[in-house]
Amino acid sequence: MINILYEDNHILAVNKPPGIPVQGDETEDTPLCDMVKEYIKYKYKKPGEVYLGVLHRLDRPVEGVVLFARTSKAAARMSEMFKERTITKTYWAIVEKKPAKPEGTLIDYIWKDKKANRSYCYKKEKKESKLAQLDYKTLEEADGLYLLEVKPLTGRSHQIRAQLSHMGCVILGDTKYGSKFPLKDRSICLLARKVAFVHPVKNTPMLIDCNKPQGKWWKKFSVMLTK
Repeated sequence: MINILYEDNHILAVNKPPGIPVQGDETEDTPLCDMVKEYIKYKYKKPGEVYLGVLHRLDRPVEGVVLFARTSKAAARMSEMFKERTITKTYWAIVEKKPAKPEGTLIDYIWKDKKANRSYCYKKEKKESKLAQLDYKTLEEADGLYLLEVKPLTGRSHQIRAQLSHMGCVILGDTKYGSKFPLKDRSICLLARKVAFVHPVKNTPMLIDCNKPQGKWWKKFSVMLTK
């Protein structure tokens, strides 16, 4: 049932569908990490508990590339790469309004309301806020919607969703951050498109590219046929 994008003895990449949490939460829905453990256990006929390192997460309504580590050595090295920001993540987002500039860098301070599970952006530093930066570029317009390529330079909670909303470009379907158009499956039009990094053991360049989304909103854009 899970879509494996890449696997070897050290790491594994999955194309996460929207609506599934990466790790367990209060809903008690089966998380992606448990599904991957079951996959490994079945495929390799492993007895007992399967080791799986959760390296990063995607918000529940987001789809795309998620990386896991299959060994503690790979997990430690990959975690250090995430900490040092040597791993490049590229997202695609469909937004409801044209950006004032076709491309640029957003710099904000993000503060998270943990009770509401919502992040807020400020132009000046606020107590307990964290610096958030991302680059964006407009790829295409279709039927009044805009496809953006987004590269976060920091890894804050709900960063892309909050910063694009703060810019006035709410992600389609993201009612938590201001969208007036909830999608039927409760997903949002944010895709973790690809992840680039150096393999933690083999030291070779890696580029994990997810499958193109099949939803009707994504199919509006001709770039889906070429990239």
